[in-house]
Amino acid sequence: MSQASRTPEELLERARAGDLESFGQLLSRYRNYARLLARTLIGTTLRLRLDPSDLVQETFLEAHRDFSRFAGSTERELLAWLRRILARNLADQARRQKAGLRDHRRQVSLEAILDRSSARMQHALAAVIASPSAAASQREQAVLLADALAGLPPDYREVIILRNIERLRFEEVAARMGRSAGAVRMLWTRALERLSKALEGLA
Repeated sequence: MSQASRTPEELLERARAGDLESFGQLLSRYRNYARLLARTLIGTTLRLRLDPSDLVQETFLEAHRDFSRFAGSTERELLAWLRRILARNLADQARRQKAGLRDHRRQVSLEAILDRSSARMQHALAAVIASPSAAASQREQAVLLADALAGLPPDYREVIILRNIERLRFEEVAARMGRSAGAVRMLWTRALERLSKALEGLA
């Protein structure tokens, strides 16, 4: 069985047996998910001048280094652990940029925001695809959504993120994207259709 066809739980089990390459392969599956979470939080909450990809890279390096501390065995537990590391790194970056994050309580609140953002991604997917395949239902749907979004044209991806995940009104989305509200509504409709087709090919 190839690495690509293994379930997250199988890769975790192999990693615990000493095959850290399997853990690296597993982390690569969550790059789009982590980047989407980081992008949303950086843009809507912290307003930092920070590249989400750099933050994700730092998070994954720490996760690889500290894998021995991870006690979970499921994809959901792994994602929660990654969100905690991401929240800590966000708090550190915010302190460096003097964004007002000065205590541990703020880091905890960032973890809560990341958890809510992940839940919003789940809900956004549920609104797009009414009956996911059996294979898809066994995966964390927020991960599937992030992967499907990553494959969309940039304007389609942006309108879905702003409308479905950040939950902005169409007028606010239009202002962000430099378009009329009517044009944004049509773009959003086309984007959802493309996203639905993309999700059909994911499992």
